[in-house]
Amino acid sequence: KPVEPWEGTKPAVTYGENCFIPDMKTVAGDELFNPHRYLPMSENCQYLNIWTKGIKDGAKRPVMVWLHGGGYTNGSGIELTSYDGENLARKGDAVVITLNHRLNVLGFLDLSAYGPEYKQSGNASMADLVAALQWVKDNAEAFGGDPNNVTIFGQSGGGSKVRTLMGLPAAKGLFHKAIVQSGATTSPVTSQKSAQRVAELTLKNLGLDGSKVGDLKTVPYPKLLEAATKALDEAKKEGDPNPRWAPVVDAAYLPRDPVGDAWVDQARDIPLLIGTVLNESETIIRNNPAVLYADNKNKWTDERAQAKLKERFGDKANAVGKAFLEAYPNKKLSDAFFVDLSGRPGTLKNTQLKAKQGGAPVYSYVFSWESPAMGGIGMSWHCSEISHVFANAALVATATGGGADAVAMSEKMSQAWVNFARSGNPSHKGLPEWPAYTVEKGATMIFDNNSEVRFNHDLPLLKAAGVM
Repeated sequence: KPVEPWEGTKPAVTYGENCFIPDMKTVAGDELFNPHRYLPMSENCQYLNIWTKGIKDGAKRPVMVWLHGGGYTNGSGIELTSYDGENLARKGDAVVITLNHRLNVLGFLDLSAYGPEYKQSGNASMADLVAALQWVKDNAEAFGGDPNNVTIFGQSGGGSKVRTLMGLPAAKGLFHKAIVQSGATTSPVTSQKSAQRVAELTLKNLGLDGSKVGDLKTVPYPKLLEAATKALDEAKKEGDPNPRWAPVVDAAYLPRDPVGDAWVDQARDIPLLIGTVLNESETIIRNNPAVLYADNKNKWTDERAQAKLKERFGDKANAVGKAFLEAYPNKKLSDAFFVDLSGRPGTLKNTQLKAKQGGAPVYSYVFSWESPAMGGIGMSWHCSEISHVFANAALVATATGGGADAVAMSEKMSQAWVNFARSGNPSHKGLPEWPAYTVEKGATMIFDNNSEVRFNHDLPLLKAAGVM
């Protein structure tokens, strides 16, 4: 529901509460152990955080709305230090916005089978995002922004939210450009059959039936989450291959997967910037950093690297190693062992389908810059580009090293993102000429100390590895 108007000046000198998420019991490695901000939490959590250089000055700045990662289960608009929008707003002369929205069981419990009053319950989280974008459209000018030049951008789960919004009828016209960072590994949505079964099992686990759905309002969040988490496990045991919290394709609010065999028509005229990082989850996200540090790949001989490649790729090892060095000639054979093969194929498919659609341009990138932090063991890990996008390399020195190369990379990426938000083209004088992606040429910007555009550079690599 819309917030009731108030008179006078409302104090907004601190962040609002985050939306409820499960207890986080480990220290995340996204920023190499920089503490995350999870607290305080509340159901009253739909806050926006806004950075701008000018108020009501008629400047018509591009508006950049960040959708946080964490899948559809975790995260917030202030979780990572990287999300601080001050530097991006100052250096790029843009209005930068981060936000919170309902997650997990509070955002996606599909109770539509129990009455029309619950028809959008499976997409409550997406309705929050639509409400936020509507607020931005209505109020952007008050913050020196252009309501007719809004870019949504997000990483990981945030990238999936971007893809979903590109095909969500309720979001049509509320934004004009889109950026997907490491957010196209799988489908961004789930089926209503799956979602409704999870809801049914959740009620059962709470001792409720369809006539008592209203009692859910009195169930404390920890108890509701416990019942819903158990329901997800039970649904999987029943044979559902992937029960999860995600936007629900319900034939009404969200008619279909925005990008299945093709992008929906609604996405045709939305320019898209999309890409991945070279290593995603293959280094510190999936592995013990202490083990990686003790066996630092930068100290491997070629013989050791070849043995490791055979360990991962078997009889494909030689072909993968050769194709990797052709795709990334500035890297070493040891780097091939950690190449991402899970997120890249889906991202490439999304990129190709957008190019085939023949509408607004799509621009492709791979972030391959290796942070020197912890001896370089993280390489280009999942989330490592975020601080550079926000011009925060120096602010998040734990992850970037904070040196001259890190700051230079931050300047290159943040300027590209701002230029895309401003004009729909990420090119700028600090980078080589960056053509739009076509299926024939496959132009992709490789962000590194010496950034370059390469053409269909990693298709042979993905084919050699057997993932395309």
